[in-house]
Amino acid sequence: MPSSVPTWDELLGAAQHTAVHLEMRDSYAVDYESGPFADWRAGARTDPDNPTSWWRPWHTLIQHTVTRGVVVRRARIVSEPVSEYTRFLHEGTVKNVIAGEHVRWLPRRHTCGIPLPGNDFWLIDGRLIRWNHFTGNGASAGGEISEDPAAAKLCAEAFDLVWSRAIPHHTYKIS
Repeated sequence: MPSSVPTWDELLGAAQHTAVHLEMRDSYAVDYESGPFADWRAGARTDPDNPTSWWRPWHTLIQHTVTRGVVVRRARIVSEPVSEYTRFLHEGTVKNVIAGEHVRWLPRRHTCGIPLPGNDFWLIDGRLIRWNHFTGNGASAGGEISEDPAAAKLCAEAFDLVWSRAIPHHTYKIS
């Protein structure tokens, strides 16, 4: 196992075929007083036709990754009715889609029978896992890299099952 967690540029830069991301939390730590979530709560909305207003480093990285021929997919498992943070994510996801990600949403009630790993993850080319760890309040507790074949198989199978049941972003309606 590598001793350090690669940067996102290194991780996605190493992807040759696929990069899949499974998110399973209803909220992640955000600043309620300032920043994008606070601005959204106050009524500010990002214009998807104005890419200069986006969080450019991430979307640029996704664009470059997709341009190299890597398929980037993201699935989000959400409780319904959705949290305020999920509403924020849903509205902003159009930017991910425009950048080249394929995004789907799966209501948590439809996950029964899917063996899910205990943490959010990125799976690169079906073999390299970047586990995303979080504290109870949703703050990042760091990442971890694994090339364990059994864990990679669990992640791949879980992601594929979630993806097959999930609703494409443009079709998923927030309740």
